[in-house]
Amino acid sequence: MKSIRSFGIALFGLAMASTSALAEPREVRIASHVSDLSPLHAQSQLFAAAIEERLPGQFEFKLFPGGQLGKEKALMANVQAGSIEMINVASGVMKLDRKLGVFDLPWLFSDREHVIRAMQAGLEDAIRARIEEVGGMKVIGVYENGFRHVINSQREVRTPDDLDGLKIRISGGKFRQGVFQKMGATPQKVSWGETFTALQSGVVDGAEAAAYGFYEQKHFEVASHLSATRHVYTPSFLVASNAFFDSLTDEQKKVFVEVGRAITEEAYAKSAELEEKYIAEMKTKLTINDVDLAAFQEATASSYDEYVSSQGDDYLKFVRETAQ
Repeated sequence: MKSIRSFGIALFGLAMASTSALAEPREVRIASHVSDLSPLHAQSQLFAAAIEERLPGQFEFKLFPGGQLGKEKALMANVQAGSIEMINVASGVMKLDRKLGVFDLPWLFSDREHVIRAMQAGLEDAIRARIEEVGGMKVIGVYENGFRHVINSQREVRTPDDLDGLKIRISGGKFRQGVFQKMGATPQKVSWGETFTALQSGVVDGAEAAAYGFYEQKHFEVASHLSATRHVYTPSFLVASNAFFDSLTDEQKKVFVEVGRAITEEAYAKSAELEEKYIAEMKTKLTINDVDLAAFQEATASSYDEYVSSQGDDYLKFVRETAQ
């Protein structure tokens, strides 16, 4: 009788141990190449919190901003290989395919509201499908990295002529550099981490980046003008490896997809809030000005021709039909 009771207790303990093991939350890493000051980090936080609300205790999200797990190119390769669960990245996704290079076209959107209208009209679904087709990854959400602006130590930039003669640190490929060259600027190749010193020493007159980039690198301490050029808009992409996504239960897959879309409006609002905050804080250190948007759009209109001739205008239709 004693041995039967002991056996029963042992079975009960084993069952409890199994239940406990099953209840352990699954670790999910979300890595990004940009800092915790970026909209991307805020988006990852929103997603993790919303999943916990819908699927309490099933996942433990660990966020790795600032390139802790690698630069953008490496993160892309790792998510494609299935060696990391999720990443939140930006420009790297557009390099998957020339058609996705539509977001490198200058002055594509007039403002954030225009972006949202175009995305809701079908652009987001189109690029989701394209990324999944050519990228070997699951798109969970399409949000915002932000508009890029110009900071410099020489003068306000209000029209294309104001860029003439400025040495500008420009990220991105030859296409973006070519756009600035046509307006008289001289693109400079300087690593992002060395841009502060380059501005301070006069190696470059200015740089182009999203507002949070200028803020986190303290470029406002060595530049005197920030011009809200909004010359390029870059989305952010919260993506999962196919291996990770396929390993989820049907319910979990459904919730991940639903949450990824459900937080979109809040993600855009948070991005706008962060940009406003950083610009307001930099305003005490330098002058900030708007630009003649129409003049820049006219000056760069011909740069669209090559894209349209090789990739078509189906993405551009969403943009044009939602312009006001």
